[in-house]
Amino acid sequence: MSAPLVFITGASSGIGQALAARYAQAGWRLALVARRTAEVEAWARAQALTPERWAVYAADVQDVDSIVTAGRRCMAELGLPDVVIANAGISIGIDTAERGDLDVMRDTFAVNNTGLAATFHPFVSAMRARRTGCLVGIASVAAIRGLPGHGAYCASKAGVVAYCESLRGECRASGVRVVTIVPGYIATPLTAGNRYPMPFLMQPADFADRAFRVIQAGRSYGVIPWQMGVVAKLLRLLPNALFDRLLAGRGRKKRRGE
Repeated sequence: MSAPLVFITGASSGIGQALAARYAQAGWRLALVARRTAEVEAWARAQALTPERWAVYAADVQDVDSIVTAGRRCMAELGLPDVVIANAGISIGIDTAERGDLDVMRDTFAVNNTGLAATFHPFVSAMRARRTGCLVGIASVAAIRGLPGHGAYCASKAGVVAYCESLRGECRASGVRVVTIVPGYIATPLTAGNRYPMPFLMQPADFADRAFRVIQAGRSYGVIPWQMGVVAKLLRLLPNALFDRLLAGRGRKKRRGE
């Protein structure tokens, strides 16, 4: 088919599913990646998408070989995507004093960082050879400053921002674009259990529409909603002592098992 192709990880719910819906609305073909493939297939059928418009690939981004294989299968069966969105991620609170939470931190980096790079890996050389393509990393405003009890997630998303910036410089001469999307609070299963205020909370469909426009416009970096970008930058400017007092007593992200 002549329609452009988007490859999206974490497509079974939340931001990933909303992005899939937005790209489908724009007429794109969908290559959707998730561990829970039955849920993705049920969603695609409910959208009344014709069979040639979508395909689902089972993969766990925490397993490098699993997600790399999914990417290679996509290229063999559907062709080289025009846009690849590394969206899959996890968010779990940690307490460094607890031994088990070190395993949570390891898993968080395996999904949010190594998994993101592994998602891009199968496509980079082919996109460079074609001299077109777009690699999109989903970060978070949590990357801007560390939040108490949320060290693994904040550190991992700061890593996403830095990694995508590095990759953007590496790919620039080849014509391959790298886009960093920085969501604020989005009403998804990932944020449903948060025990603290979530200003400017967005619905996934609204986020997906704005993210689609950022990607299509060729911007390298976009905070959605923009208001959270302002808040994050102001927090970055606060002296540490004032920032620490401001966050004293703030509710913490639930730890594994809570």
